[in-house]
Amino acid sequence: MLKFLGLLIVLTTTFATGFYLGRHSIGELTKTVADTVTDLSRNVVDTTVGLERSLRGRQSLVEVKAQVVQAKSDILDHNFGSATKALNQAVSDLERTKQIEKVAERTTQINNLILKIRATQQEIASGKTIARARLDDIQKEVDKLAVQ
Repeated sequence: MLKFLGLLIVLTTTFATGFYLGRHSIGELTKTVADTVTDLSRNVVDTTVGLERSLRGRQSLVEVKAQVVQAKSDILDHNFGSATKALNQAVSDLERTKQIEKVAERTTQINNLILKIRATQQEIASGKTIARARLDDIQKEVDKLAVQ
């Protein structure tokens, strides 16, 4: 009988110790999994926001390119008022793109492009003739910004 009680006590303490250690490990495992899921979801949200910002910026640059092409077409048709309006819209789109951008280098490139477009717009408004190559250069710079 004493051997039976001793065996019962040993089995009970072994079971209780295993149960305690098992529960303690599961708590740590649960915490680790919860932390991993939180970090993963945060990374997914950050990546999604970055992609959305990039997509909006590229869409805005596509609209700028369309406005520059429209201005080139209007100049060929000697419709200088419409060309000025198209370039004005291109500047507005670039301003919107500049607000979206976070990289200082791209913001500087956008500012330089805005200055070129405004100078071209002023020359068209004042009645000066401009070379079509100047608008081609602006279009190439917009393309370069869109690819980056």
